[in-house]
Amino acid sequence: MPIVTDATFILPDDFADAALMGRIWRPDLASPSVVAIRNDGVFDITDNFPTASQLAGAADPAGALRAARGERLGALQDLLTNTPPENRDPTKPWLLAPIDLQVIKAAGVTFAVSMLERVIEERARGNPESATAIRAEVTRIVGTDLSRLKPGSAEAQHVKDVLVAQNAWSQYLEVGIGPDAEVFTKAPVLSAVGTCTDAGLHPKSVWNNPEPEVVLVVASDGRIVGASLGNDVNLRDFEGRSALLLSKAKDNNASCAIGPFVRFFDAGFGLDDVRTMEISLEVKGPEGFVLHGASSLTQISRDPVDIVAQTINENHQYPDGFVLFLGTMFAPIQDRAAKGQGFTHVEGDLVTVATSKLGRLTNRMRPSGACEPWAFGLTALIAALTRRIQNKSK
Repeated sequence: MPIVTDATFILPDDFADAALMGRIWRPDLASPSVVAIRNDGVFDITDNFPTASQLAGAADPAGALRAARGERLGALQDLLTNTPPENRDPTKPWLLAPIDLQVIKAAGVTFAVSMLERVIEERARGNPESATAIRAEVTRIVGTDLSRLKPGSAEAQHVKDVLVAQNAWSQYLEVGIGPDAEVFTKAPVLSAVGTCTDAGLHPKSVWNNPEPEVVLVVASDGRIVGASLGNDVNLRDFEGRSALLLSKAKDNNASCAIGPFVRFFDAGFGLDDVRTMEISLEVKGPEGFVLHGASSLTQISRDPVDIVAQTINENHQYPDGFVLFLGTMFAPIQDRAAKGQGFTHVEGDLVTVATSKLGRLTNRMRPSGACEPWAFGLTALIAALTRRIQNKSK
């Protein structure tokens, strides 16, 4: 199945009012560029802001984006059409993930439903066939409505005491209702993939799923300045075998998708819009399988400001800022191949994460080794920006 590259499908519903930043690859310069996505086209503003992290760190990123002059590179539709690897003309520009130097962080177990699924993974030891029976037992002990339980509260401590007494406590419940949030590094700097391209799954995984999430953009001083969409591709079997395999469950080639663009906060879009977002998910399989899901930020257990505060503070600094996956309440249990085995990806799945204010992030799932290799790192970025400065001075 081809990846949908239609601009009206990808863009936010209120695109005309949105301050959207993206990144593209420019073959003519052998360099990535920071771009403004505007009604009249795509504009390279790298001369104003050499990196996306620098623009995100501005006093008013939305205002700076709108004021920046730049070279018009053409229509967004042309860039989108040229982004899928199988259709790409390597002499023309294409879209990249809309972040660069920001550290890619993720918060886990921030929704009650996903918290219970992590407990199930742990007890199943990565075996999907055991999940149904374990789910019933865990639900009997823990219940399903933990969304009103404030993490770190006296009520949460009481629940913990009861579960410990029943030998039902879990490390996932600890970060789900305890005082300390789970925040981890999802992927290396510059490794994320963007929309309309392939996303990666480790070929040894037999139980995995997409995780549709809002991704906050945070400046180096802790200001939350914008948001994007993300797919925190997750290997349930790896993490279920041992939480110490989290890095292998989360960080594989092309396994972090962010996009389609960063939308900066302004008078018409802010953190309260994020707090009420409904994130939809669609998976279309090559065999005709279709899965729909949703995740509502109104059900999150920890407020985004609290998660950010636990990520950046006097003990944790990020000079180039960071982005933060907020977690998901979506945990697919719908059987796909056989009864009782739940959901797992197959090669060729088209995954679309969407919300009206941020647009649509769409990727095709492939084995990580079959996705485009990640070859452009920090050394290459420094060299590319240096060339641009030297060429401009000539």
